[in-house]
Amino acid sequence: MSAGKIGVLGMDNATWRRHASPWSVYTRMATLPLLVAAIWSHSTLGLGPSLALTLGVMIWLWTNPRLFPAPKNTNTWASRATFGERIWLNRAKVPIPSSEETTAIVLSLVTGVGFMATIFGAVFNDLLITLPGLLITYTGKLVFLQRMVGLYETMREAHPLYRFWTTYPDNDNRRQDIASAN
Repeated sequence: MSAGKIGVLGMDNATWRRHASPWSVYTRMATLPLLVAAIWSHSTLGLGPSLALTLGVMIWLWTNPRLFPAPKNTNTWASRATFGERIWLNRAKVPIPSSEETTAIVLSLVTGVGFMATIFGAVFNDLLITLPGLLITYTGKLVFLQRMVGLYETMREAHPLYRFWTTYPDNDNRRQDIASAN
């Protein structure tokens, strides 16, 4: 399995290239407060509208990696973090250093606990649970992504599959260049 075809997420190579856009990464990260607001709104708008808003946020989360064009420059923190996530998800086929795997699992658990607390707080409209949950979620996710940047840098040198992800061919022999010239 190539690192681009991870069926559970419904993302192929093209979708992963698009998700490597900093626009995709940062707008997706900014979505958690919108999810919290959608869930929180059940107490003022009612359950139906709250569920509709929540569904809208979920659709946005699915659409986001497919929406933005692939970046022209992949030497950004966001692009390298995305590449590292792909490597992490592909670890069953291409092993990664065990220390990185353990760290990523722990950070994922921390992020998950923070996320569950955030959602619980939003459901019960409890700011004293929601805000620390948000802080834990964002901290865990940002540290995880920073580790994914490091994982990408390590694995780019260690495995040929990852070596050329930041290289885009630019020559006169591409079919579309030849077709447009005629």
